[in-house]
Amino acid sequence: MKKFMILLLALLVLPGLALCETIVTSFYPIWIMTLNLTSGLEDHVTVRNLAAPTVGCLHDYQLQPADMKALTAADAFLINGAGMEAFLPEITRSLPDLPIVEASEGIELLENGSAVEILEAEEEGETNSHIWLDPLRAVRMAENLAAGLIRVLPGDEAVITANLADYRVRLEALDARLRQGLGDLSRKDIVTFHEAFPYFAAAYGLNVVAVVNKEPGEVLTPAQLGELVREIRLLGNPPLFVEPQYTDLSAQTLSSETGAPVYSLDPIVTGPEENVPPDYYETVMLQNMNTLITALSGNIN
Repeated sequence: MKKFMILLLALLVLPGLALCETIVTSFYPIWIMTLNLTSGLEDHVTVRNLAAPTVGCLHDYQLQPADMKALTAADAFLINGAGMEAFLPEITRSLPDLPIVEASEGIELLENGSAVEILEAEEEGETNSHIWLDPLRAVRMAENLAAGLIRVLPGDEAVITANLADYRVRLEALDARLRQGLGDLSRKDIVTFHEAFPYFAAAYGLNVVAVVNKEPGEVLTPAQLGELVREIRLLGNPPLFVEPQYTDLSAQTLSSETGAPVYSLDPIVTGPEENVPPDYYETVMLQNMNTLITALSGNIN
């Protein structure tokens, strides 16, 4: 009995040795950041993503019973914030003691609606929550997440702080590469099918001249397609950008009617679930850069 009590006391005193902590993240970008920040802590820290890696953005996500079960067992819930997790009030009502860490805290946000909105307009004054697509804002997000993790895992502060420093260097290097690659494009105007890229555009001098607000997979009527064709022609037939997660036949129809080419930009809201490389975010952002160079200058780096 005495040996058992000594062992139990030792386990309680040594941080991270006995207690396995569970960190739940809301969706893919926050999951990727948290995996980087907790690298080296896998023996006693489990990072679990709430939404499946195929879900995409969480604007219309409905909580499942399995989600609430996972959150009940969580030691902290790490989220994007800025309105991305519309279901958050349901969680705070049900689990008032669950620590919630908002990556967007203190970060300057953009409002939707600065571009021409085709079809259904966003609500006026709504903030845009896709802040991770600006690498320098992503640095701030990582700093907020790291601070929250340290509050929950005080014994792992040194590892988390070192991981943050490494991640910051990588993200700042990514920003420098993007600025160099996108600095001399001959054209700047693009049309997107999702309000995901204003932060990216603002960071690198691009103009999102129009956003086609439609749900993924939504079939447009002939009248709606006609409206789109007129608007795209008025804008001078700039390149159309869709997301790789969705097949958008309306974009292909627009392209055939107007001559505006269609390209794919990845907002990094989906991706592999297993064996995810730490630099997955950087890799996809550089792929987006090369796509934009091809679309807007005809050259690729």
